[in-house]
Amino acid sequence: MSTVLIIDFGSQYTHLIARRIRQLNVYSKVVSSDINPKDIDADAVILSGGPSSIYDENAPLNNTLIAYLVKHNIPTLGICYGMHHIVHYFKGSINKGKKEYGISTITVKDDPLFKNLNKHERVWMSHGDSVEHLPEGFDIIATSDKCPAAIRLKDRMIYALQFHPEVNHTEHGIQLLDNFLDLAEISRDWKMEDFVIEAEQKIKKSIGDKKAIIALSGGVDSSVAAMITAKVIKKNLYAVFVDHGLLRKHEREFVENTFSDSLKLIVVDAKERFFKKLEGITDPEQKRKIIGNEFIKVFEEEAKKIGARYLIQGTIYPDVIESGSTCNSETIKSHHNVGGLPESFDFDELIEPLRELYKDEVRIVGSTLGLPPEVVLQHPCPGPGLAVRITGAVNDENIRIVRDASAILDEELKNSGWHDKVWQSFAVLLEDRVVGVVGDQRKFGRVVALRVVQSVDAMTANFVKLPWDLLERISTRITNEIGEVVAVSYFISHKPPQTIEPC
Repeated sequence: MSTVLIIDFGSQYTHLIARRIRQLNVYSKVVSSDINPKDIDADAVILSGGPSSIYDENAPLNNTLIAYLVKHNIPTLGICYGMHHIVHYFKGSINKGKKEYGISTITVKDDPLFKNLNKHERVWMSHGDSVEHLPEGFDIIATSDKCPAAIRLKDRMIYALQFHPEVNHTEHGIQLLDNFLDLAEISRDWKMEDFVIEAEQKIKKSIGDKKAIIALSGGVDSSVAAMITAKVIKKNLYAVFVDHGLLRKHEREFVENTFSDSLKLIVVDAKERFFKKLEGITDPEQKRKIIGNEFIKVFEEEAKKIGARYLIQGTIYPDVIESGSTCNSETIKSHHNVGGLPESFDFDELIEPLRELYKDEVRIVGSTLGLPPEVVLQHPCPGPGLAVRITGAVNDENIRIVRDASAILDEELKNSGWHDKVWQSFAVLLEDRVVGVVGDQRKFGRVVALRVVQSVDAMTANFVKLPWDLLERISTRITNEIGEVVAVSYFISHKPPQTIEPC
Protein backbone atom coordinates (compact mmCIF):
# COMPACT_ATOMS: atom_id res chain seq x y z
CA MET A 1 0.00 0.00 0.00
CA SER A 2 1.39 3.40 -1.00
CA THR A 3 2.01 5.79 1.87
CA VAL A 4 2.36 9.58 2.05
CA LEU A 5 3.98 10.90 5.22
CA ILE A 6 2.89 14.32 6.54
CA ILE A 7 5.60 16.02 8.62
CA ASP A 8 3.87 18.13 11.29
CA PHE A 9 5.40 21.56 11.92
CA GLY A 10 2.40 22.73 13.93
CA SER A 11 -0.11 24.00 11.37
CA GLN A 12 -3.79 24.05 12.28
CA TYR A 13 -4.29 22.34 8.91
CA THR A 14 -1.73 19.53 9.21
CA HIS A 15 -4.20 16.70 9.50
CA LEU A 16 -6.34 18.32 6.85
CA ILE A 17 -3.48 17.57 4.44
CA ALA A 18 -3.61 13.92 5.50
CA ARG A 19 -7.37 13.92 5.09
CA ARG A 20 -7.16 15.30 1.54
CA ILE A 21 -4.63 12.64 0.60
CA ARG A 22 -6.93 9.93 1.97
CA GLN A 23 -9.76 11.43 -0.08
CA LEU A 24 -7.61 10.58 -3.07
CA ASN A 25 -7.49 6.93 -1.91
CA VAL A 26 -3.92 7.04 -0.66
CA TYR A 27 -2.93 6.07 2.88
CA SER A 28 -1.39 9.00 4.77
CA LYS A 29 0.07 9.37 8.23
CA VAL A 30 1.08 12.40 10.32
CA VAL A 31 4.39 12.28 12.17
CA SER A 32 6.31 14.74 14.33
CA SER A 33 8.76 17.18 12.78
CA ASP A 34 11.60 15.69 14.84
CA ILE A 35 11.26 12.30 13.13
CA ASN A 36 14.49 10.38 12.61
CA PRO A 37 15.08 10.13 8.83
CA LYS A 38 15.84 6.43 9.30
CA ASP A 39 12.17 5.99 10.23
CA ILE A 40 10.95 7.42 6.92
CA ASP A 41 9.02 4.67 5.17
CA ALA A 42 6.94 6.45 2.57
CA ASP A 43 6.52 6.92 -1.16
CA ALA A 44 6.22 10.71 -0.77
CA VAL A 45 6.51 13.33 1.97
CA ILE A 46 4.64 16.59 2.60
CA LEU A 47 6.07 19.22 4.96
CA SER A 48 3.23 21.07 6.71
CA GLY A 49 2.86 24.72 7.58
CA GLY A 50 3.27 26.00 11.12
CA PRO A 51 3.01 29.06 13.38
CA SER A 52 6.77 29.68 13.62
CA SER A 53 9.04 31.84 11.54
CA ILE A 54 12.03 29.95 10.16
CA TYR A 55 14.29 32.45 11.97
CA ASP A 56 12.64 32.07 15.39
CA GLU A 57 15.03 30.89 18.09
CA ASN A 58 12.97 27.75 18.76
CA ALA A 59 11.71 27.19 15.23
CA PRO A 60 11.26 23.47 14.47
CA LEU A 61 14.00 22.61 11.97
CA ASN A 62 15.03 19.19 10.74
CA ASN A 63 17.77 19.72 8.18
CA THR A 64 18.82 16.09 8.52
CA LEU A 65 15.37 15.08 7.30
CA ILE A 66 15.49 17.31 4.23
CA ALA A 67 19.01 16.10 3.42
CA TYR A 68 17.69 12.53 3.57
CA LEU A 69 14.73 13.34 1.28
CA VAL A 70 17.07 14.94 -1.26
CA LYS A 71 19.66 12.16 -1.10
CA HIS A 72 17.06 9.42 -1.62
CA ASN A 73 15.06 11.45 -4.16
CA ILE A 74 11.81 11.03 -2.21
CA PRO A 75 9.03 13.15 -3.81
CA THR A 76 8.52 16.12 -1.48
CA LEU A 77 5.98 18.94 -1.25
CA GLY A 78 6.53 21.82 1.19
CA ILE A 79 3.55 23.95 2.25
CA CYS A 80 3.95 27.44 3.79
CA TYR A 81 6.44 26.88 6.66
CA GLY A 82 7.47 23.70 4.84
CA MET A 83 8.33 25.85 1.82
CA HIS A 84 10.41 28.20 3.99
CA HIS A 85 12.22 25.23 5.54
CA ILE A 86 13.19 23.92 2.10
CA VAL A 87 14.37 27.37 0.93
CA HIS A 88 16.32 27.89 4.15
CA TYR A 89 18.00 24.47 3.85
CA PHE A 90 19.16 25.24 0.29
CA LYS A 91 20.62 28.63 1.42
CA GLY A 92 17.86 30.88 0.10
CA SER A 93 16.39 33.69 2.22
CA ILE A 94 13.01 34.39 3.77
CA ASN A 95 11.45 37.83 4.21
CA LYS A 96 10.36 37.93 7.85
CA GLY A 97 7.09 39.74 8.48
CA LYS A 98 5.73 39.94 4.92
CA LYS A 99 2.18 38.88 5.79
CA GLU A 100 -0.68 37.66 3.62
CA TYR A 101 -3.94 36.24 4.94
CA GLY A 102 -7.11 35.14 3.19
CA ILE A 103 -8.09 34.60 -0.44
CA SER A 104 -5.45 35.51 -3.01
CA THR A 105 -5.19 35.08 -6.77
CA ILE A 106 -2.05 33.47 -8.13
CA THR A 107 -0.76 33.21 -11.69
CA VAL A 108 0.61 29.77 -12.58
CA LYS A 109 3.15 28.75 -15.18
CA ASP A 110 3.13 25.70 -17.40
CA ASP A 111 4.12 22.95 -14.97
CA PRO A 112 2.65 19.44 -14.50
CA LEU A 113 1.85 20.33 -10.88
CA PHE A 114 -0.84 22.66 -12.27
CA LYS A 115 -2.29 20.23 -14.80
CA ASN A 116 -6.02 20.94 -15.41
CA LEU A 117 -5.83 24.17 -13.39
CA ASN A 118 -6.49 27.68 -14.68
CA LYS A 119 -3.84 30.28 -15.43
CA HIS A 120 -5.26 32.35 -12.56
CA GLU A 121 -6.27 30.43 -9.43
CA ARG A 122 -7.95 31.52 -6.18
CA VAL A 123 -5.99 30.15 -3.22
CA TRP A 124 -5.85 30.50 0.57
CA MET A 125 -2.86 32.34 2.00
CA SER A 126 -2.00 32.32 5.71
CA HIS A 127 1.62 33.35 6.27
CA GLY A 128 3.68 35.92 8.13
CA ASP A 129 6.88 35.34 6.11
CA SER A 130 7.59 34.75 2.42
CA VAL A 131 10.43 33.76 0.10
CA GLU A 132 12.77 36.67 -0.65
CA HIS A 133 15.63 35.06 -2.62
CA LEU A 134 15.44 31.62 -4.24
CA PRO A 135 18.27 29.15 -3.73
CA GLU A 136 20.29 28.06 -6.73
CA GLY A 137 18.55 25.43 -8.83
CA PHE A 138 14.98 26.48 -8.03
CA ASP A 139 12.40 27.96 -10.40
CA ILE A 140 9.32 30.02 -9.61
CA ILE A 141 6.27 28.30 -11.10
CA ALA A 142 3.52 30.50 -9.63
CA THR A 143 3.30 34.02 -8.24
CA SER A 144 0.91 36.18 -6.24
CA ASP A 145 0.94 39.97 -6.04
CA LYS A 146 3.16 39.77 -2.98
CA CYS A 147 5.50 36.79 -3.29
CA PRO A 148 6.50 33.58 -5.09
CA ALA A 149 3.49 31.29 -4.65
CA ALA A 150 5.08 28.04 -5.85
CA ILE A 151 8.60 26.85 -6.62
CA ARG A 152 10.33 23.65 -7.69
CA LEU A 153 13.84 22.26 -7.67
CA LYS A 154 15.08 21.52 -11.20
CA ASP A 155 15.53 17.85 -12.04
CA ARG A 156 14.13 16.77 -8.67
CA MET A 157 10.66 15.96 -7.38
CA ILE A 158 10.76 18.75 -4.84
CA TYR A 159 7.95 21.29 -4.93
CA ALA A 160 6.95 24.00 -2.45
CA LEU A 161 3.85 26.19 -2.10
CA GLN A 162 3.27 29.41 -0.19
CA PHE A 163 -0.51 28.80 -0.14
CA HIS A 164 -2.56 26.00 1.42
CA PRO A 165 -3.98 23.54 -1.14
CA GLU A 166 -5.53 21.48 1.66
CA VAL A 167 -8.20 24.02 2.68
CA ASN A 168 -11.52 24.38 0.86
CA HIS A 169 -10.88 28.06 0.15
CA THR A 170 -8.23 26.99 -2.40
CA GLU A 171 -10.64 26.22 -5.21
CA HIS A 172 -8.65 23.51 -6.99
CA GLY A 173 -6.39 22.44 -4.14
CA ILE A 174 -7.49 18.81 -4.29
CA GLN A 175 -6.63 18.74 -8.02
CA LEU A 176 -3.17 20.10 -7.25
CA LEU A 177 -2.57 17.42 -4.61
CA ASP A 178 -3.86 14.84 -7.06
CA ASN A 179 -1.31 16.07 -9.59
CA PHE A 180 1.48 15.82 -7.02
CA LEU A 181 0.52 12.20 -6.31
CA ASP A 182 0.57 11.48 -10.05
CA LEU A 183 4.01 13.03 -10.39
CA ALA A 184 5.19 10.94 -7.44
CA GLU A 185 3.70 7.81 -9.12
CA ILE A 186 1.58 6.99 -6.06
CA SER A 187 -0.90 4.11 -6.31
CA ARG A 188 -4.50 4.83 -5.24
CA ASP A 189 -5.15 1.75 -3.12
CA TRP A 190 -6.62 2.91 0.21
CA LYS A 191 -10.27 3.42 1.25
CA MET A 192 -12.22 4.34 4.38
CA GLU A 193 -13.20 0.72 5.01
CA ASP A 194 -9.50 0.06 5.63
CA PHE A 195 -9.59 2.59 8.46
CA VAL A 196 -12.49 0.78 10.14
CA ILE A 197 -10.68 -2.55 9.95
CA GLU A 198 -7.50 -1.02 11.38
CA ALA A 199 -9.45 0.67 14.20
CA GLU A 200 -11.15 -2.61 15.12
CA GLN A 201 -7.81 -4.42 15.20
CA LYS A 202 -6.33 -1.78 17.53
CA ILE A 203 -9.32 -2.01 19.88
CA LYS A 204 -9.13 -5.79 19.97
CA LYS A 205 -5.41 -5.70 20.69
CA SER A 206 -5.84 -3.15 23.52
CA ILE A 207 -8.97 -4.43 25.26
CA GLY A 208 -9.20 -8.10 24.33
CA ASP A 209 -11.97 -9.74 26.37
CA LYS A 210 -11.96 -7.12 29.15
CA LYS A 211 -14.66 -4.54 29.97
CA ALA A 212 -14.69 -0.94 28.79
CA ILE A 213 -16.93 2.09 29.01
CA ILE A 214 -17.64 4.59 26.25
CA ALA A 215 -18.31 8.25 26.98
CA LEU A 216 -21.52 8.48 24.95
CA SER A 217 -22.99 11.91 24.23
CA GLY A 218 -25.31 10.81 21.45
CA GLY A 219 -23.41 12.94 18.93
CA VAL A 220 -22.06 11.40 15.76
CA ASP A 221 -18.46 11.07 17.04
CA SER A 222 -19.14 9.15 20.25
CA SER A 223 -21.91 7.14 18.55
CA VAL A 224 -19.57 5.96 15.79
CA ALA A 225 -16.82 5.18 18.32
CA ALA A 226 -19.38 3.16 20.31
CA MET A 227 -20.52 1.16 17.30
CA ILE A 228 -16.95 0.33 16.21
CA THR A 229 -16.03 -0.77 19.74
CA ALA A 230 -19.26 -2.75 20.23
CA LYS A 231 -18.50 -4.74 17.07
CA VAL A 232 -15.25 -5.88 18.68
CA ILE A 233 -15.94 -6.37 22.40
CA LYS A 234 -19.76 -6.72 22.16
CA LYS A 235 -21.41 -7.06 25.61
CA ASN A 236 -18.25 -5.97 27.41
CA LEU A 237 -18.92 -2.39 26.32
CA TYR A 238 -20.97 -0.12 28.61
CA ALA A 239 -22.18 3.24 27.29
CA VAL A 240 -22.23 5.97 29.96
CA PHE A 241 -24.34 9.02 29.16
CA VAL A 242 -23.86 11.92 31.59
CA ASP A 243 -26.74 14.36 31.97
CA HIS A 244 -24.80 17.36 33.27
CA GLY A 245 -27.73 19.75 32.92
CA LEU A 246 -26.09 21.43 29.92
CA LEU A 247 -27.85 19.43 27.23
CA ARG A 248 -29.88 20.63 24.27
CA LYS A 249 -33.67 20.34 24.46
CA HIS A 250 -34.85 16.71 24.46
CA GLU A 251 -31.26 15.45 24.03
CA ARG A 252 -31.46 12.95 26.88
CA GLU A 253 -34.67 11.42 25.49
CA PHE A 254 -33.05 11.18 22.05
CA VAL A 255 -30.08 9.22 23.42
CA GLU A 256 -32.27 6.89 25.49
CA ASN A 257 -34.60 6.16 22.57
CA THR A 258 -31.74 5.66 20.10
CA PHE A 259 -29.31 3.49 22.06
CA SER A 260 -31.22 1.64 24.79
CA ASP A 261 -31.70 -1.42 22.58
CA SER A 262 -28.28 -1.53 20.91
CA LEU A 263 -25.95 -0.71 23.83
CA LYS A 264 -25.73 -1.33 27.57
CA LEU A 265 -26.76 2.23 28.37
CA ILE A 266 -26.11 3.84 31.77
CA VAL A 267 -27.60 7.32 32.33
CA VAL A 268 -26.05 9.38 35.13
CA ASP A 269 -27.88 12.39 36.62
CA ALA A 270 -25.06 14.78 37.38
CA LYS A 271 -26.49 18.29 36.96
CA GLU A 272 -26.06 19.25 40.61
CA ARG A 273 -22.36 18.35 40.81
CA PHE A 274 -21.51 20.05 37.50
CA PHE A 275 -23.40 23.25 38.33
CA LYS A 276 -21.73 23.39 41.74
CA LYS A 277 -18.26 23.13 40.18
CA LEU A 278 -19.14 25.77 37.56
CA GLU A 279 -20.70 28.26 39.96
CA GLY A 280 -19.46 31.79 39.20
CA ILE A 281 -17.13 30.65 36.39
CA THR A 282 -17.30 32.73 33.20
CA ASP A 283 -13.91 32.09 31.56
CA PRO A 284 -14.50 29.56 28.72
CA GLU A 285 -11.16 27.77 29.21
CA GLN A 286 -11.95 27.25 32.89
CA LYS A 287 -15.41 25.94 31.99
CA ARG A 288 -13.92 23.42 29.56
CA LYS A 289 -11.32 22.18 32.01
CA ILE A 290 -13.78 21.90 34.91
CA ILE A 291 -16.24 19.97 32.76
CA GLY A 292 -13.50 17.70 31.40
CA ASN A 293 -12.27 16.89 34.90
CA GLU A 294 -15.77 16.24 36.23
CA PHE A 295 -16.61 14.00 33.28
CA ILE A 296 -13.58 11.85 34.07
CA LYS A 297 -14.59 11.57 37.73
CA VAL A 298 -18.06 10.37 36.73
CA PHE A 299 -16.59 7.84 34.29
CA GLU A 300 -14.15 6.59 36.94
CA GLU A 301 -16.99 6.07 39.41
CA GLU A 302 -19.14 4.18 36.90
CA ALA A 303 -16.19 2.11 35.68
CA LYS A 304 -15.45 0.94 39.22
CA LYS A 305 -19.03 -0.29 39.59
CA ILE A 306 -18.69 -2.29 36.37
CA GLY A 307 -15.09 -3.41 36.74
CA ALA A 308 -14.02 -1.65 33.53
CA ARG A 309 -10.43 -0.47 33.09
CA TYR A 310 -10.68 1.12 29.63
CA LEU A 311 -12.30 4.41 28.58
CA ILE A 312 -13.37 4.96 24.97
CA GLN A 313 -13.87 8.51 23.67
CA GLY A 314 -15.16 9.87 20.37
CA THR A 315 -12.31 12.37 20.07
CA ILE A 316 -11.75 13.56 16.50
CA TYR A 317 -8.88 15.51 15.03
CA PRO A 318 -10.27 19.08 15.25
CA ASP A 319 -10.57 18.47 19.02
CA VAL A 320 -6.90 17.50 19.12
CA ILE A 321 -5.45 20.23 16.91
CA GLU A 322 -7.40 23.09 18.53
CA SER A 323 -6.37 21.88 21.99
CA GLY A 324 -2.70 22.33 21.05
CA SER A 325 -2.01 18.64 21.54
CA THR A 326 0.18 18.10 18.50
CA CYS A 327 3.85 18.95 18.09
CA ASN A 328 4.50 22.68 17.61
CA SER A 329 0.79 23.63 17.46
CA GLU A 330 -0.90 26.49 19.31
CA THR A 331 -3.86 26.07 21.68
CA ILE A 332 -7.04 27.58 20.21
CA LYS A 333 -9.33 26.22 22.92
CA SER A 334 -9.15 23.22 25.23
CA HIS A 335 -11.73 20.66 24.17
CA HIS A 336 -13.09 18.89 27.24
CA ASN A 337 -11.99 15.47 25.96
CA VAL A 338 -8.41 16.55 25.12
CA GLY A 339 -7.03 19.73 26.71
CA GLY A 340 -9.70 19.59 29.41
CA LEU A 341 -8.64 16.18 30.70
CA PRO A 342 -6.87 15.89 34.06
CA GLU A 343 -3.17 14.99 34.03
CA SER A 344 -3.93 11.53 35.41
CA PHE A 345 -6.99 9.30 35.72
CA ASP A 346 -7.84 5.85 36.98
CA PHE A 347 -7.96 3.88 33.72
CA ASP A 348 -5.43 1.52 32.21
CA GLU A 349 -5.84 3.13 28.80
CA LEU A 350 -7.74 5.89 27.02
CA ILE A 351 -8.78 4.65 23.57
CA GLU A 352 -9.80 7.09 20.82
CA PRO A 353 -10.60 5.18 17.62
CA LEU A 354 -11.50 8.31 15.62
CA ARG A 355 -8.64 10.54 16.76
CA GLU A 356 -7.25 11.07 13.25
CA LEU A 357 -10.57 11.62 11.47
CA TYR A 358 -12.49 14.75 10.57
CA LYS A 359 -16.24 15.13 11.02
CA ASP A 360 -17.15 14.35 7.41
CA GLU A 361 -15.04 11.19 7.54
CA VAL A 362 -16.76 10.15 10.78
CA ARG A 363 -20.11 10.58 9.05
CA ILE A 364 -18.96 8.26 6.26
CA VAL A 365 -17.91 5.64 8.80
CA GLY A 366 -21.22 6.05 10.66
CA SER A 367 -23.21 5.45 7.49
CA THR A 368 -21.05 2.41 6.72
CA LEU A 369 -21.88 1.04 10.19
CA GLY A 370 -25.61 1.52 9.62
CA LEU A 371 -26.27 4.35 12.08
CA PRO A 372 -29.53 6.21 11.31
CA PRO A 373 -29.40 9.60 9.52
CA GLU A 374 -30.71 11.45 12.60
CA VAL A 375 -27.47 10.42 14.34
CA VAL A 376 -25.04 10.68 11.43
CA LEU A 377 -26.31 13.98 10.04
CA GLN A 378 -27.11 15.84 13.26
CA HIS A 379 -25.49 19.18 13.90
CA PRO A 380 -22.38 18.99 16.13
CA CYS A 381 -22.55 20.06 19.76
CA PRO A 382 -19.47 20.29 22.02
CA GLY A 383 -19.14 17.98 25.03
CA PRO A 384 -19.33 20.91 27.47
CA GLY A 385 -22.73 21.53 25.92
CA LEU A 386 -24.49 24.82 26.49
CA ALA A 387 -21.90 25.92 29.06
CA VAL A 388 -19.70 27.20 26.21
CA ARG A 389 -22.62 28.78 24.39
CA ILE A 390 -23.13 31.36 27.11
CA THR A 391 -20.51 34.02 27.74
CA GLY A 392 -21.60 34.44 31.35
CA ALA A 393 -22.08 32.23 34.38
CA VAL A 394 -23.60 28.75 34.28
CA ASN A 395 -26.97 28.96 36.02
CA ASP A 396 -30.53 27.78 35.39
CA GLU A 397 -31.69 31.03 33.77
CA ASN A 398 -28.80 31.31 31.31
CA ILE A 399 -28.97 27.66 30.32
CA ARG A 400 -32.77 27.80 29.89
CA ILE A 401 -32.56 30.87 27.63
CA VAL A 402 -29.88 29.46 25.33
CA ARG A 403 -31.55 26.04 25.27
CA ASP A 404 -34.93 27.47 24.26
CA ALA A 405 -33.39 29.83 21.71
CA SER A 406 -31.43 26.97 20.11
CA ALA A 407 -34.56 24.84 19.97
CA ILE A 408 -36.47 27.63 18.17
CA LEU A 409 -33.60 28.07 15.68
CA ASP A 410 -33.47 24.32 15.08
CA GLU A 411 -37.23 24.04 14.59
CA GLU A 412 -37.42 26.94 12.14
CA LEU A 413 -34.48 25.64 10.11
CA LYS A 414 -36.20 22.27 9.84
CA ASN A 415 -39.56 23.83 8.91
CA SER A 416 -37.91 25.91 6.17
CA GLY A 417 -35.80 23.07 4.74
CA TRP A 418 -32.52 24.74 5.75
CA HIS A 419 -31.50 22.41 8.56
CA ASP A 420 -29.91 19.74 6.36
CA LYS A 421 -28.32 22.34 4.07
CA VAL A 422 -26.05 23.73 6.80
CA TRP A 423 -23.27 22.07 8.80
CA GLN A 424 -24.03 23.51 12.23
CA SER A 425 -26.44 25.94 13.87
CA PHE A 426 -26.97 27.11 17.45
CA ALA A 427 -27.79 30.09 19.64
CA VAL A 428 -25.38 31.94 21.93
CA LEU A 429 -26.40 33.89 25.01
CA LEU A 430 -24.26 37.00 25.40
CA GLU A 431 -23.59 38.61 28.77
CA ASP A 432 -24.28 42.07 27.33
CA ARG A 433 -27.63 43.73 27.99
CA VAL A 434 -29.39 46.21 25.71
CA VAL A 435 -32.45 48.40 26.04
CA GLY A 436 -35.68 47.16 24.47
CA VAL A 437 -39.31 48.26 24.41
CA VAL A 438 -41.83 45.67 25.59
CA GLY A 439 -45.50 46.58 26.05
CA ASP A 440 -44.65 50.29 25.66
CA GLN A 441 -42.22 49.99 28.54
CA ARG A 442 -38.43 50.18 28.68
CA LYS A 443 -36.73 46.84 29.34
CA PHE A 444 -33.03 46.25 29.88
CA GLY A 445 -32.89 42.74 28.43
CA ARG A 446 -30.72 39.91 27.12
CA VAL A 447 -29.09 39.44 23.72
CA VAL A 448 -29.11 36.14 21.82
CA ALA A 449 -26.72 35.67 18.88
CA LEU A 450 -27.24 33.04 16.19
CA ARG A 451 -24.38 31.08 14.61
CA VAL A 452 -25.09 29.13 11.41
CA VAL A 453 -22.13 27.87 9.39
CA GLN A 454 -21.20 25.72 6.45
CA SER A 455 -18.10 23.53 6.79
CA VAL A 456 -16.63 20.21 5.78
CA ASP A 457 -13.99 19.52 8.39
CA ALA A 458 -14.56 22.14 11.13
CA MET A 459 -11.10 23.62 10.54
CA THR A 460 -12.55 26.34 8.29
CA ALA A 461 -16.15 27.52 8.03
CA ASN A 462 -18.27 30.13 6.30
CA PHE A 463 -21.30 31.79 7.82
CA VAL A 464 -24.52 30.88 6.00
CA LYS A 465 -26.48 33.63 4.28
CA LEU A 466 -29.94 32.68 5.52
CA PRO A 467 -32.95 34.39 3.93
CA TRP A 468 -33.98 37.61 5.69
CA ASP A 469 -37.56 36.45 6.16
CA LEU A 470 -36.33 33.30 7.91
CA LEU A 471 -34.03 35.27 10.20
CA GLU A 472 -36.88 37.65 10.95
CA ARG A 473 -39.18 34.75 11.85
CA ILE A 474 -36.55 33.20 14.14
CA SER A 475 -35.86 36.55 15.82
CA THR A 476 -39.56 37.26 16.36
CA ARG A 477 -40.15 33.87 17.94
CA ILE A 478 -37.14 34.16 20.26
CA THR A 479 -38.10 37.64 21.53
CA ASN A 480 -41.79 36.67 21.85
CA GLU A 481 -41.30 33.29 23.52
CA ILE A 482 -38.32 34.03 25.78
CA GLY A 483 -39.31 36.92 28.00
CA GLU A 484 -35.79 37.96 29.03
CA VAL A 485 -34.57 38.45 25.43
CA VAL A 486 -35.06 41.81 23.68
CA ALA A 487 -32.51 41.50 20.86
CA VAL A 488 -31.27 38.87 18.41
CA SER A 489 -28.06 39.23 16.37
CA TYR A 490 -26.40 37.06 13.71
CA PHE A 491 -22.70 36.18 13.46
CA ILE A 492 -21.40 37.04 9.99
CA SER A 493 -17.76 36.07 10.56
CA HIS A 494 -16.03 33.14 8.91
CA LYS A 495 -13.58 30.74 10.56
CA PRO A 496 -10.91 32.10 10.59
CA PRO A 497 -10.83 34.66 12.14
CA GLN A 498 -13.71 33.54 14.41
CA THR A 499 -13.89 29.97 15.64
CA ILE A 500 -17.18 28.13 15.14
CA GLU A 501 -18.08 27.96 18.83
CA PRO A 502 -18.12 31.36 20.59
CA CYS A 503 -16.08 30.26 23.61
